[in-house]
Amino acid sequence: MAEPLILALDEGTTSTRAILFDAKGRALAEAGRPIRQSYPRDGWVEHDPEEIFRLSVEVMREAMETAGREMAEVAAIGITNQRETVVVWDRVTGQPIHPAIVWQDRRTAETCERLRLERHEPRVTELTGLLLDPYFSGTKIAWLLDHVEGARARAGAGELMAGTIDTWLIWRLTGGRAHVTDATNASRTLLFDIRAQDWSTELGGMLGVPLAMLPKVLDCAADYGETDPAILGRSVPIRGVAGDQQAALMGQGCVRPGEMKATYGTGCFLLLNTGEAAPVSSARLLTTVAARIGGRASYALEGAIFVAGAAVEWMLGPMGVAGGPQAVEQLAMSARPGHGVMLVPAFTGLGAPWWDPAARGAVFGLTRDAGLAELAHACFDACALQTRDLVEAMRADAPSSLRGEVELRIDGGMSKSAWFGQRLADLTGVAVARAQYRETTALGAALFAGVGCGLYSDVETAAKARPETERHAPQLDPHEREATYARWLDAVERVRS
Repeated sequence: MAEPLILALDEGTTSTRAILFDAKGRALAEAGRPIRQSYPRDGWVEHDPEEIFRLSVEVMREAMETAGREMAEVAAIGITNQRETVVVWDRVTGQPIHPAIVWQDRRTAETCERLRLERHEPRVTELTGLLLDPYFSGTKIAWLLDHVEGARARAGAGELMAGTIDTWLIWRLTGGRAHVTDATNASRTLLFDIRAQDWSTELGGMLGVPLAMLPKVLDCAADYGETDPAILGRSVPIRGVAGDQQAALMGQGCVRPGEMKATYGTGCFLLLNTGEAAPVSSARLLTTVAARIGGRASYALEGAIFVAGAAVEWMLGPMGVAGGPQAVEQLAMSARPGHGVMLVPAFTGLGAPWWDPAARGAVFGLTRDAGLAELAHACFDACALQTRDLVEAMRADAPSSLRGEVELRIDGGMSKSAWFGQRLADLTGVAVARAQYRETTALGAALFAGVGCGLYSDVETAAKARPETERHAPQLDPHEREATYARWLDAVERVRS
């Protein structure tokens, strides 16, 4: 018999992609489509759920056609998704009652502020590991119930269903037979007790969300049903689901406590596996479910940097550098040694561990001989120094997880640069491993599905399929590293509101 294959569906914020993997984690073919973004008001971001489903089916079919393989060879489908984006739909007709509200959407900011002023945040954090922020799904569901005519009454009568994008896709792919999610996506809703591993009646009442609307929560490797034969030409088991950052954690092989990864895109998400311990962060990092296998949850600390690759985009846009990201990198590499320019890219505020939305960006240390090269260099340094902020916060929150030699596994667009990988190691003081195959999010979904269908005996075995890496050890003089970090902390204090 031919070697079994895994089909990964990676449904992101700006695109939907399908990648076909073999049992060794090698990509055989892929296909992608962009997703339309809708901005009906300032701070609002929406997607069309029907478009997401249609494009997801298209890319899965195309990936199989490109590979020249048959659906009969696919042992399982794995799904990963933009985590906090939410859909509410009619239980009978399957029609969404409103466009999907995307994780970036800020329309529930006033609700979150009201709950914060009512002093609910400590309890919310205790139960969910999260902060009260419009980023998460719970207040989005409540908004839909309160602003779509008749929705709250219909929800109370059991006529409506809710879910994140994984839930919506599974419901559609199975022909409405499975209303399910996984523990990682559930942990991003503000409605899930991450220690009890169940929906919280207390949180549902606090946010105004009937729990009967919510899906059943399964392990990341589990039986999510089978696709309707009419959709892909035959029934295919869905056996793995995880939110995008947790899927990338798996794709990077970070299945043991102390292992961590950072994904550098427009922003950066850094996750540290803390095992069965779910630490409460003193630095306002998020505590989230890393994975749940065999009914047992493992946890992670998560920190978000708002501006990473966006700093490079700033150089290409307002700063007028031509030639794409590689041109910015080459410019940075030509900077004068010891130039002293420091950029704090708080273009939309500061993320973890500062959480200062009112902070704004600034450049320090300009001299007459400083130019675009020095500013480009400062952009890359800012990404590395913000990463160190998160590493230091995690050392404080989970010291037992970061004992001994520490390695940071990185992926995403900026990880293509060996020069940035070395600079990151130098400024954080942590060894950096750059993944040679960068679609680790899709790979993680495939590996969970492989565990779910029995292709791998456990996640440790699956993790052996992680991509090869290029390792960068810190080379910068420790005194210079600490002096640079001290100047960074001083600059951050100067821009904070």
